[in-house]
Amino acid sequence: MNDWRTIRPWSRDEMMKRVARFRKLKGSDGGLPDSKLPECRRKLYAVIGFQPPMEKQNAATTSPVGDDASSMPAISIAEGFNLGYCKAKPGKGPLMHNHDTNETFIALTGRWRCEWNEGKAKEHVDLAPYDVISFPVGVARRFMNVTYDGPNKEHLLMFIIGGNQPQAEFTPAAMRRCEEFAKGKTR
Repeated sequence: MNDWRTIRPWSRDEMMKRVARFRKLKGSDGGLPDSKLPECRRKLYAVIGFQPPMEKQNAATTSPVGDDASSMPAISIAEGFNLGYCKAKPGKGPLMHNHDTNETFIALTGRWRCEWNEGKAKEHVDLAPYDVISFPVGVARRFMNVTYDGPNKEHLLMFIIGGNQPQAEFTPAAMRRCEEFAKGKTR
């Protein structure tokens, strides 16, 4: 729209295409370099946006929700931001990665640990429901469900990522872990 100040009518049918019902979301537990690792098991839901990146630069570069979920967002738009959910059991979450845009996490249920940096520089903060952390471009980060009072209970984390076709890239250490697992080496 050229001038946002011009009010335009919008039909109910048009607006209903922009409604996502949680119970109808299609999640994916694949499509990322770390998806098969036991410590990384999670389900990602692309709710708004997440158009696949224009081109994959290497095996470590992908859509933040992976190839599977980015092909089925509930509300398929490209308006400068993306919203999704992660559902995981305690101890589960992705390996260290970074993004080409901002990424913001909001814990919805349970406790979530958000880590950044690697090695001796690694830091973390734990989020309780409705707490928020916002990672800037290029900072290596990961998150993990740390709600250990119910070992088999999944909890929900919301993530908001800027851009129309955001990209994530797993760190070299994360990719080494994926390669080790693929070769049958466990930790």
